Amino acid sequence: MKINHTLPLEYRTHQNQINILGFWIFLGAEIMLFATLFAGYFTLVNRTGNGPTGTEIFEITPVLLETMILLTSSFTIGLGIHAMRLGNQKAMQVFFAITLLLGLGFLSLEVYEFIHYVHIGAGLQTSAFTAALLTTLGTHGAHVTFGIFWGFFIIFQLKTRGLTPETANKSFIFSLYWHFLDVVWIFIFSFIYLKGMI
Repeated sequence: MKINHTLPLEYRTHQNQINILGFWIFLGAEIMLFATLFAGYFTLVNRTGNGPTGTEIFEITPVLLETMILLTSSFTIGLGIHAMRLGNQKAMQVFFAITLLLGLGFLSLEVYEFIHYVHIGAGLQTSAFTAALLTTLGTHGAHVTFGIFWGFFIIFQLKTRGLTPETANKSFIFSLYWHFLDVVWIFIFSFIYLKGMI
């Protein structure tokens, strides 16, 4: 395997470069998935029937907390990648662990939010609006859940195999995924919650 030592660790082999390119293509497909969910939501947002509207169910406090937690996790995963490029595996693992803990905090707030919606009568079968809302939020939450499990496996591999071009490549790809989830959440926060509260 030919290694180019002038590149960052995660790019040093040809296979690693192909892996990163392939993941960018995968993220393109994920963008299409969420674009479809947003299009469905915006089509159905006013079809509330006898159910509640966004202004009636959205609460700013938990949404702001979710946003701050997820944006902070994007910062900590960035610090983890910076530590990786400095060759500091211990700091990298700490920042990755903090990222995953923040992800768990985000998920716990989202579970609370879902329970609250169902409790006030805004379930999947209440209206087209609530179905589209919960589907969009649930899809993002499922991606975060998957990311948390993936992140734990990355940390485990770093502990068992050390910081190599392969583990660095996997870690970098995971960080791209996590940043993508944060970008999607910014759209959810801006165009679903904030717009829905007006």
